[in-house]
Order: sequence, then C-alpha cells, then structure tokens
Amino acid sequence: MTRIAIVTGGTRGIGAAISIGLKEAGYSVAANYAGNDEAATAFKAETGISVFKWNVGDFDACVAGVVAVAAELGPVDVLVNNAGITRDKMLHKMDVATWREVMSVDLDSVFNMSRQVIEGMRERGFGRIINITSINGQKGQMGQTNYSAAKSGMIGFTKALAQETARKGITVNCIAPGYINTEMLQGVPEEVLKGIVASIPVGRLGEADEIAHCVSFLADDKSGFITGATLTANGAQYITG
Repeated sequence: MTRIAIVTGGTRGIGAAISIGLKEAGYSVAANYAGNDEAATAFKAETGISVFKWNVGDFDACVAGVVAVAAELGPVDVLVNNAGITRDKMLHKMDVATWREVMSVDLDSVFNMSRQVIEGMRERGFGRIINITSINGQKGQMGQTNYSAAKSGMIGFTKALAQETARKGITVNCIAPGYINTEMLQGVPEEVLKGIVASIPVGRLGEADEIAHCVSFLADDKSGFITGATLTANGAQYITG
C-alpha cells in the first residue's frame, strides 16, 4: 500500500528536498506552496510531484487544500509541517503585523494542517506528523522573537499531540535543523556566513537532503516507537540534553 504524504512549503529549499526524499522512499507526495507559481510549476515538471497552492496560515484554505489532495491522491498518512517564514526585527522595533504574520505561517499552520488529518489518522490507526522546527526555537535568536517563539511553540505542540495520539498508531515528532545550505541562507553576506560556519563544530552547513533523510526515517512504518521527540540536526552547534 502506498502511503500518501503532504509537505507544506514543499516546492523549494528544505521542503523540496523532503518532497523528493519521500517520493524516492515510495510515498505518493503532495507538495503545498503559497505563492511562487513559477517555482512550483518548475518543481512539478522536474520531479513529477503533484503541487497544490494554498495559504497554510488560513484554516479554511487548509480544509479545502487537504480535501483536494485526498481527492487526487487519497487519505493522508503523513503530514510534514515544513512551511515557514522569517520577518526578523528587534522586538522594540517590531509591529503587530510582523509578529502575527510569522505566528500565522509558522505556528498557526501546524494546528490548521494537523486538524485536517488527525481524525482520519485516528480512524485508520496510523499516522505520521513531522514538524520542522529550528535550532532557534530551541536556543532563541536575537532579532527573532517572533520566529523563535513560533518554532518553540511547535515543540510544545508536538509533545502534547504525541501523548494524545500514542495509542492510535500516530506518531508526532519534530526535526530541529541548524543552518542549512538553502537559497535563503545563500543571501546572507559572506562574512556573516563565515561566522556561522565557524560556530558549527562539524565545520560546514547542513544540506537539505540530510533533513529529508531525517523525515523519511521518522515517517517510516518501523519508526512507531518514536514519538514526542525532537531530532536535532545542527552539526553539534547546539546540543540538547
């Protein structure tokens, strides 16, 4: 039986690598995206992965989006909450709109999407929900009170939902990437990037396919005893107990 997976923010960066990795592992994948039609069209043409456009920060849009995925591919077995944005600013300069935009896309989306699939997973006795948090949700980061709060909130959400669903064959886990070599990070000034790399004990940035490998591991049917966990993938830049 082919498992059906949704990856939010699944056509670019880490999300694209996750979508491809799950497809290579035998899943039927739906890659969600919000706005970049050109990138999504190119991704679909290159990979053959179905793409679906909706705003994960909008609950009603998530209802319609998951219905569309189920109609085309089938009931959802695996949900990867990967979509996220940054709007960095020191708190004393941050306005309400900047705060709410990040919280909507990065945290509200986890509820919006999980709520759409959780009942079906419970009925079928199987599910995998994997939330992509961040090293900065674990340790905090100056200029990212909004992002750090949202990503930390994902970890709390994961621990609570894992307990609710443990007896239903559903696992809920986080992956907390460190600094990953994606288009977003490539826009950082060279001197700043050198400083970031110098702070990573393994001496390099992570690669998107390394995060994708973590997702495939947690999504696997054989990973059913792992739930409520946060898997750190940061090259020992921040070590948790």
